[in-house]
Amino acid sequence: MKRQDPIAPALSLSAFLRALRERQSPAEFGLATGPRRRTPGLRREEVAQLCGLSATWYTWIEQGRDVSVSASTLARLARGLRLSRAERSYLFEVAGKRDPERPDSRDDPPEDVLACVDAIDGPAYILDRSWGARRWNAKASRLFAGWLDADGEKNLLRYIFLRPEARTLILDWTSRVHRVVAEFRAAVTGYSDDPEIRRLVDELRIASSDFAQCWETQGVLAREGGERAFDHPTMGLLHYQQVSLSLAGWPDYRLTMLLATPAMRER
Repeated sequence: MKRQDPIAPALSLSAFLRALRERQSPAEFGLATGPRRRTPGLRREEVAQLCGLSATWYTWIEQGRDVSVSASTLARLARGLRLSRAERSYLFEVAGKRDPERPDSRDDPPEDVLACVDAIDGPAYILDRSWGARRWNAKASRLFAGWLDADGEKNLLRYIFLRPEARTLILDWTSRVHRVVAEFRAAVTGYSDDPEIRRLVDELRIASSDFAQCWETQGVLAREGGERAFDHPTMGLLHYQQVSLSLAGWPDYRLTMLLATPAMRER
């Protein structure tokens, strides 16, 4: 039986860097081009100079030698080679490192992207990195009394744990909040040093014993869909199927849609 190459399913770091280097245009970096340039794209020593690395060290990395490549070195490569956001993300992914800078993670999606919630036939909202609502449609505003129907605080966790309306609206509130906190922990694990998120967690641990208890359990869960039930003060018992998606190009923003179940559509 033929053995499968363990590197075959994905590019190694060395192969990716070599491909990046060879497709760069020297002229775009202010480097001379001419008949004596036999190497496609940039030379290794040119990449090293652009990225503030020694030529020997860069050569070892591109050759795939058994060397430890730090996150700061990867960041230098990303800046020096002017990588796109997708290329930078892939560079860190293939190297098995966490990007310390998370480029453009604070950029807001454009207005036409946020406005997608208005095209959804059901309550829908978009949360940012710290789970603050950035856009929602009219059906979401009617459903979430005390959160999306008035001016003021729009953070989902503050609503769930600090507003009395949430305890009566969300069916089986006690079990749901344990999952919500576990999902939040998983979502922000890459932003442990973010001051806004740290303030939010510290505030909620003091203001809500329920949040503190949930947080201390160290639960970690992916944010997934499933059935969601609400006991609305005017609309009565409501059942939805929740779908949650990251926005392409803005991974810190998630679109949540509550789609009517068959029983709801028949009402």
